[in-house]
Order: sequence, then C-alpha cells, then structure tokens
Amino acid sequence: MFKSIMLPTDGSELSDKATAIAVDFAKLHQARIVALTVIQPMLMPSLGDSGAMVTAEAYETQMQDAARHHIDKVALAANAAGIPFQGVIAMSPNPYEEIVEGAKKYGCDLIMMASHGRTGLNKLFLGSETQRVLSHTTLPVLVLR
Repeated sequence: MFKSIMLPTDGSELSDKATAIAVDFAKLHQARIVALTVIQPMLMPSLGDSGAMVTAEAYETQMQDAARHHIDKVALAANAAGIPFQGVIAMSPNPYEEIVEGAKKYGCDLIMMASHGRTGLNKLFLGSETQRVLSHTTLPVLVLR
C-alpha cells in the first residue's frame, strides 16, 4: 500500500525510535525511506560556552555536521535492513513546510514522524511541527510516540 515513506528526523531519542519503526514498516511493505532533516537558520548570533559570538558560518557548519549525522543514523538502519534509502538535508525557518513539500517532491505516499509529546504551556507556546504537518498535508501521517 505505502511505497515511499517520508521520515523527518532531528536526531533525538524519539526520532531514533521512529526510525526503527519506519524501517520495520518499510521492510514489511517493501517501501523506500526518504529521511529528511531540516536546519533552521540562525536568527541572531548566539554566545558559545566561552561567551564568544558564534558566527553564521560556524553555526551552519555545526548544523550541517549534525544534520549529516542524523541522516547517517537512518541510512545505517535502512541499509542494514536492505531498505532503499535517500537522505535529504534542507534549510528553512519552518521545518513543517520542508516536510510537506519534500514528501511531494520525492513522491512519498506516507509521512511517519515522531511526536515530541509536549504538553501544557510548552505545547501552547512552542507549537508542534507534527501538528503543522497534519494541518498542511493531504497525505496520511503516522505519528509515533
């Protein structure tokens, strides 16, 4: 039924659990996985641990390295299971837009993603990328906790 799965990942423990489930699901359905991680641009310079300013170039390099690591973890799991895999790194202030558009661009018919399970004021103020994806796509979305 599902042949191409969009799997957003942020490298968190919950995303790693979602990756394991997505790999099992993809194997069962003989589907491929398109893993996506989104780097959000630095809105303002920030202080590092030493109190020194972090430059935009240093930030982007660090984020690219982290993003590559997130994608590599999914690639390793997919390759170990013999699942066709494609990794994508995008930059956007709105990750949900990249997830929704990426699913269209790469011909995905399902989005599987972790929900960070925020509650209370955190959910109210921080919002939820998962909720935004649900609101902006017509594809089925499987939310994993």
